[in-house]
Amino acid sequence: MFQKLIKGYNNPSDPRVRVRVGRFAGFMGIVSNILLFGIKLFFGIVFGSISIIADSLNNLSDVGSNVLTVVGYTVTGKPADKDHPYGHERMEYLCSLFISVVIIFLGVEMMTSSIDKFITKPEMEKYSTLSIIIIASTIAIKGLIAIMYARLGKHINSSSLRASAIDSISDVFTTSAVVVGMVLTPYTGPYTDAVIGLAISLYIIVMGIKLVKESSSILIGTAPDAEFVHSIIQRIKEYDGVLGIHDLVVHSYGEHKSFVTVHVEVDSDESIMVSHELVDGIEADFLKDGINLVIHMDPVCISDPETNALRDMCARVVSDVAAEYSSPVSMHDFRVVKGTVFTKLLFDVNVSNDMPLSDERLCREISEELKRKNPMYEIILTVDRDYFSSRYENL
Repeated sequence: MFQKLIKGYNNPSDPRVRVRVGRFAGFMGIVSNILLFGIKLFFGIVFGSISIIADSLNNLSDVGSNVLTVVGYTVTGKPADKDHPYGHERMEYLCSLFISVVIIFLGVEMMTSSIDKFITKPEMEKYSTLSIIIIASTIAIKGLIAIMYARLGKHINSSSLRASAIDSISDVFTTSAVVVGMVLTPYTGPYTDAVIGLAISLYIIVMGIKLVKESSSILIGTAPDAEFVHSIIQRIKEYDGVLGIHDLVVHSYGEHKSFVTVHVEVDSDESIMVSHELVDGIEADFLKDGINLVIHMDPVCISDPETNALRDMCARVVSDVAAEYSSPVSMHDFRVVKGTVFTKLLFDVNVSNDMPLSDERLCREISEELKRKNPMYEIILTVDRDYFSSRYENL
């Protein structure tokens, strides 16, 4: 069905298709949620039910969410310009943050109404069988919306549509609670509706707060998906001439807008022109897949047996320190400078934010251990805070 309604549906890797899918989902959500809002509001007013009105307002907030989804995907699809050289895909996250704040506001309003009903001593409400059936039928509509969001979100790998699917499933449970309240009110008393309305409002507020945290976290800068990071690492390592990689940094400006920088180690004995051609080729291959990759080339000496032996020794010491503190530590950019008296060992160590030692303490422990092996070693260390060392410390 979606193939007939959405142009290019079978090519989800195309950013234009992603925009079409997102806008389609938004428009479908607007129509269905306006319908649900009208039905629930009408019966809520007729029966003076706070819980039904609260549930209708939840659907109204979903309408606002759907409108912003359409606007967000429309702006997201705009090309980069002078003022926004990285594109506009982060607009989706801004819309999500605004929607989250609105949801919290509506939840507070619902809570106020429910508390007022406790104070005013409500009369016993009576619900007809027809009203219960009509409200219950809206659960099926919301369930279909959730399925649509889930399928489309999976198809284009959209976190926002997957979140909308989860939100719709939550609405299914919310409306189910309202129906249960309508059935139980004649047996449990006039405060049943107020209690359920209060529970729904608390649920909406909690959901709103969670959405605010998620949206804010993305805008602040969350770590990229581990699978995405591993795919980059493994792909680069497959090129002939790549000895290792480190200092990987990923910046995301949307689902299809990633900027990656990484250091790639190459044989220092190889022609610089050959190594440069290798690096250029890797960058060009990644760009074909929409990943803007920038590589810093690090020459590494692998032909000198003594240098290799010293590198292995230092690697074992670093590995022992990592094991002692249960925190991943890796090393790179190893060099040896031989003097008349001392031998300088220069290298960088990458540590994650889980490392309990300060940079100074870590350097001191590694240096002391190496000097115990040979007092004539002069150790020069640089500590890099590696955003992903816990994911590829063995590289």
